[in-house]
Amino acid sequence: MSNQKPISGTGGDHYIPYAQRTGAEAIVYFTKDLSAEGLRRIFSRVNKSLTGKIGVKLHTGEPHGPNILPRPWVEALIKNDLPDASIVETNTYYEGGRYTTEQHRKTLEVNGWTFCPVDILDENGTVALPVKGGKWFTEMHMGKNLVNYDSLFVLTHFKGHTQGGFGGSNKNIGIGCADGRIGKAMIHTTPGSDDMWDIATEEFMERMTESAKAVIDHFGEHICFVNVLRNMSVSCDCEGVDAAPVVTPNIGILASTDILAIDQASVDLVYALKENDHKDLVERMESRHGLRQLTYMKELHMGNDRYHLVDIDHDDQEISLQDAVKDVVPFQPAK
Repeated sequence: MSNQKPISGTGGDHYIPYAQRTGAEAIVYFTKDLSAEGLRRIFSRVNKSLTGKIGVKLHTGEPHGPNILPRPWVEALIKNDLPDASIVETNTYYEGGRYTTEQHRKTLEVNGWTFCPVDILDENGTVALPVKGGKWFTEMHMGKNLVNYDSLFVLTHFKGHTQGGFGGSNKNIGIGCADGRIGKAMIHTTPGSDDMWDIATEEFMERMTESAKAVIDHFGEHICFVNVLRNMSVSCDCEGVDAAPVVTPNIGILASTDILAIDQASVDLVYALKENDHKDLVERMESRHGLRQLTYMKELHMGNDRYHLVDIDHDDQEISLQDAVKDVVPFQPAK
């Protein structure tokens, strides 16, 4: 990690309260039902635009990762609601259990992602998608097979991240669709640098977000998002068994067709927790200037940071952030 200074005025370490935001409002659906059925119910609220060949982008994790999405939940959703879909992933930039396609296939088996096809998008090379309105890129290299899909369902385990502060839908596609050799290097590393992780804070958030915008623009209306706020370590699932222990309470599941709204609502729900419950994850977000993801998505017109939070557990009534988290209990590790 470098000591790179944040770009002046972009405030990635500063949380913007809802009352200080402006613009239109999106819809974000919410359920406290952390189960396969809860996931299926909330997915049904946002899936109407998914047509044709559908990819399911999720983080399948390093070997034996303890916090990745429960495979039975995803299996129930795909088999019942998306029977012809494929999970889509890319190889990693760092050496590990998913660095090569061969290693990646073995890790998929270890982690139980064997109930449907898994397409490693960069197995056969890359494709350059345009980045419109960016300041760092005019194009981003993605896994070549991404363009074989008509629609994308972005299924995200929301959690912290060592470099990004937090990993939501933006990170899931911004890093997760970029290929493992060219695209991810464009985001993480200054050309010619011998430090593969030298880009940090605001610049890293902006590069990652521009990559995500390329995916958003490619799929247009044929994309939707679900964030699962469960087992939220300050570490990403890319750290596998080395992830920091979970201390943040489980909250629920969110869904939207607006990428900024769903990531903003996920962050807002964490901030709405009691101080002692959210301090570790908030510190991770702010210390890495991760909140720049949100403000830059808004600058790039990728969505709205204002939204109506709709509780599908109670007849689609609008719910406040405080009511959404009022009954959470301190995290208890599974026995």
